[in-house]
Amino acid sequence: MDRFAAPDAYPPPPPEPGLPYEELNEPQARAARHAEGPLLIFAGAGSGKTRVIVYRIANLIVTHRVPPYRILAVTFTNKAASEMKRRLEGLIGADIVKDLWVGTFHAVCARLLRRHHEAAGLEKNFVIYDDDDQRAVMNRVLKELNLDDRRYPPRQVLSRIHAEKQEGRGPGEFERNGYFDDAIARCFAAYERHLKAANAVDFDDLLLSVLRLAEDPASLAGEDLRGRFRHVLVDEFQDVNQVQYRLVRSFCKSHDNLCVVGDDDQSIYRWRGADVRIVRGFRRDFPHATVVKLEQNYRSVGHVVRGALGVIRHASDREPKELWTSNQDGAQIDVVAADSEHDEAAWVVECVRELIAQGVSPNEIAVFYRIHAQSRVLEEVLREARIPYQIIGGTRFFERAEVKNLLSYLRVVVNPRSDVDLNRIINVPARKIGQSTVDKLIQAADALGVSLYEAIEPLVGGAVPPSAVPRSALPTGRLEPLASAAKRSLLGFRDLMQGLMAEMPRLSPSELAEEVLARSGYARMLEQDDSVESEARLQNLRELVQSIVDYEQEAIAAGEDATLSGYLERVSLVSDADALVDMPKVAMMTIHAAKGLEFHAVFLTGMEEDLFPFRSQDPNRKGDIEEERRLAYVAITRARQRLWITHAARRAIFGQTRYCLPSRFLADLPPASVRPMATPTSMMAQRRMDVVGGGGGYGASAGRFGGSGERSWEGRGSWEGRERRPAAQAEERLAWSRFPREGEPARAPARDVDRAERAPGERYVEREAVDAGGEGGEGLALRRGMRVFHERFGPGVVESVDPGADPIVTVKFSGWGKKRIKAAFLRAGT
Repeated sequence: MDRFAAPDAYPPPPPEPGLPYEELNEPQARAARHAEGPLLIFAGAGSGKTRVIVYRIANLIVTHRVPPYRILAVTFTNKAASEMKRRLEGLIGADIVKDLWVGTFHAVCARLLRRHHEAAGLEKNFVIYDDDDQRAVMNRVLKELNLDDRRYPPRQVLSRIHAEKQEGRGPGEFERNGYFDDAIARCFAAYERHLKAANAVDFDDLLLSVLRLAEDPASLAGEDLRGRFRHVLVDEFQDVNQVQYRLVRSFCKSHDNLCVVGDDDQSIYRWRGADVRIVRGFRRDFPHATVVKLEQNYRSVGHVVRGALGVIRHASDREPKELWTSNQDGAQIDVVAADSEHDEAAWVVECVRELIAQGVSPNEIAVFYRIHAQSRVLEEVLREARIPYQIIGGTRFFERAEVKNLLSYLRVVVNPRSDVDLNRIINVPARKIGQSTVDKLIQAADALGVSLYEAIEPLVGGAVPPSAVPRSALPTGRLEPLASAAKRSLLGFRDLMQGLMAEMPRLSPSELAEEVLARSGYARMLEQDDSVESEARLQNLRELVQSIVDYEQEAIAAGEDATLSGYLERVSLVSDADALVDMPKVAMMTIHAAKGLEFHAVFLTGMEEDLFPFRSQDPNRKGDIEEERRLAYVAITRARQRLWITHAARRAIFGQTRYCLPSRFLADLPPASVRPMATPTSMMAQRRMDVVGGGGGYGASAGRFGGSGERSWEGRGSWEGRERRPAAQAEERLAWSRFPREGEPARAPARDVDRAERAPGERYVEREAVDAGGEGGEGLALRRGMRVFHERFGPGVVESVDPGADPIVTVKFSGWGKKRIKAAFLRAGT
């Protein structure tokens, strides 16, 4: 029997009155009818798990007469909880659903904690501190303990504290392994003391406070919590941490009526505390648990389902599940070889155009990437193509805080009178310039009629006459003098900016940006904050440096000077948000943000070794190849009808150029479900390399920021325990093909071009012609509509020519848009 066909069906159970069980398949119905004892449901992607949870709750109420207020259903997002309630209302009525306990872990625990606040040592009106509030408390703690916030960044200290709380440990259980941990332990204790004094809890405390009550055998509140629910259901069980698991087990202490629904293949949040071992060890903790596997996928076409199973079946220590579907095979998965990140973006945008022209709504199209920094080039090309898009679970690249901060530094270097930019960076990173000092600086600038930067020296030197300041601006009637520490901090900032201004004539814009990051301490601050968020911010800053490098290379090609002012002007013009706020938009997101979503068409970009699977640039942060594999599985299973997977031969990212191998996961896709393709640019690049015997032909630029550039695969770090097949086999199997049109079959690879094999009229460019010197590339008679090639920007079409001794040509390049290029840098297109 075909392994993707439906397994032998069990005889359908007799229908029960009141609920339409005919809407469920056999495993779904078995899970829905289960009533007593522990139940473990392994739910493959797109297998209808929400439907099963809803029917099981309805069955408990309608058939087994369980009061709705005795049923608790917890999940991880408000959206999932709302969807569960909506479906239940359609099945059993809104009046019954309003008595159910349905919500996220934090929402449910907040509600329970309000009921038992006294037992938890809180007043009923306790407040919940968000991330900003927590940082404010930690800043106060560091000052109180006389700890340097540069050595102990508040975000890093909080990250350690939250990690301890997610394991259920308090300050007393904190393990100390050195002086740094001693300081963290002191901060932990002081942080808890401040929260208690403020009658406040953080998000971790919501769960921990309820857990401590529920696990206390002598607590009356704990007795109430342990006896309150007769049935507990947990959605997305693969994402729970130890505290959450202990919590639901406490609620089920007297009856074991715990139903958990999850998929160990979709556990992708280890960095948030999720522990995939919990779902895999459930049967050890509950030996008599009933196990049901939902393996029929209702979401995706056959080729997508087979592709997902091909990737995940090689995962180690997974619960065996054979995902299958009765849907049609649909289109094959297009695996597209691109030349560069710009070529990749151009391909994606062209495909998006075609989909929209075919009637697919932009809302049904998604572009995925492994890390936020990849979005920059994609955004630029989408914007140029006037295709509306939105970033899901993130911010547009040029609107991200760290990107704005670096741009503000550069703007102040160019124009010290830019008060908005100076105000943004004067204390970023923290340099002990508080708001009161800034207020005095503003008052001094207003009094003297100068910019904030120009007011620093007179304010520090006491040269601002009180009579010049309006009395309405001075609460005390006079301009208070600065403290010595504030004077030193302001002068230090001024000296920093003066030093950067002095470097501007000597350094290129990208080098100056790197200098800003180094001298200001901004990069060091993020490096010391050992968190996933800070690493992402560093990646975005490196990507901004790469954006400046791109600008410099374009300017050189056009025979123009690359200036910092020119780049900042360009950014100001392209970073404005589009005004099409009410129109459907293409969704762009990291794969982590895509969990739980589905789309008609998905573009999975950057499928290359060291990018996906991702290898952190931090040597202290080891990647987990198993979680990366699960992440790939999640990405593939978001697509309903069409899936494109792209990889580039070279990628400029994080301020350096990488030469890339296709991801090892591509080798696991079933060959029958894959259509290998190549963009025209990548085919042209390959033919050029073949003509010259596989030589180079690409220049590499490695920025100083973030270490030395990576120019080749050899010598690069590798995953521990590299798998049975080298990633090179993926490249070998994904042969080059010509660029087929929609519905047209792929043809043979275009390697080893020989003149005798050329099609009539096809041009063949010899190396000697490519190297032709200064009279305009190859001495060509350039004309409108002619195809040309540029070493950096790839193939393009001539739009106009400005004649002269050194002609300038306007060319539209795939993925780069229109560029003005010296004719000497162009070659004949092929």
